[in-house]
Amino acid sequence: MSKRERWSALLELLAAEGRLDVEEAAGALDVSSATIRRDLDELAEQQMLVRTRGGAIAHGVSYELPLRYKSSRHASEKQRIAAAAVDLIGDGEVVGLNGGTTTTEVARALALRASGGQRETTGVPSPAFTVVTNALNIAGELAVRPQIKIVTTGGVARPQTYELVGPLTMGVLNEVVLDAVVLGVDGVDPQLGIMAHHEDEASVSRLFAERAHRVIVVTDSSKLGMRAFARICGLDRIDVLVTDANISAETSARLVDAGVKVIAV
Repeated sequence: MSKRERWSALLELLAAEGRLDVEEAAGALDVSSATIRRDLDELAEQQMLVRTRGGAIAHGVSYELPLRYKSSRHASEKQRIAAAAVDLIGDGEVVGLNGGTTTTEVARALALRASGGQRETTGVPSPAFTVVTNALNIAGELAVRPQIKIVTTGGVARPQTYELVGPLTMGVLNEVVLDAVVLGVDGVDPQLGIMAHHEDEASVSRLFAERAHRVIVVTDSSKLGMRAFARICGLDRIDVLVTDANISAETSARLVDAGVKVIAV
């Protein structure tokens, strides 16, 4: 197991339990206690946890893994979800993408689809898609794709998710109209709707939804039935939810009853 994989596993354990014990973590990861101590010391230096005698605790009640350590979680499911979501996007459409690991996979799937070349309108090449995003990593990946027109918002960057947030972000989104938006979320609740861990990200995602003709939510099934701190919008604003095949029949039925089309892949 590489250091990156160990760190990801340790942070997931910390997110689930709220605290870590060196000996228990060593047993769970099948490595030495000395290795775990070094890992925890390095993670503490990066302010990703608080070191304690014999272990570590999370920084706060609500703990969020940085994007770079979440990318390997449910990776195959996210790729299938992304492919299914891109099938819902028409050629030449203007698409909004917020930040997150699943929407990053959607951006990659869009890039693959666009690689066939640009369309022509009255002899002038036009983009296969126009992507509006507040995610710096998505913008970086798509900026080198000449078939895709990429529009980024301004704003203040959040290091955990690479998302731009704040008044500058909202100002740009208020000036655009989207055919569709694909939203990654931190929780989906049948009563409360879709949610994010942070209120600034939720505000941006809410405006994305308001500016779009169609709202597509992409999430693996682990987030269904979960709640997060900040509400984005109710299920009545969601057109389609794309998730993996592990969604329960009960959850699917409740979403459908709320008017949401569910695609499980």
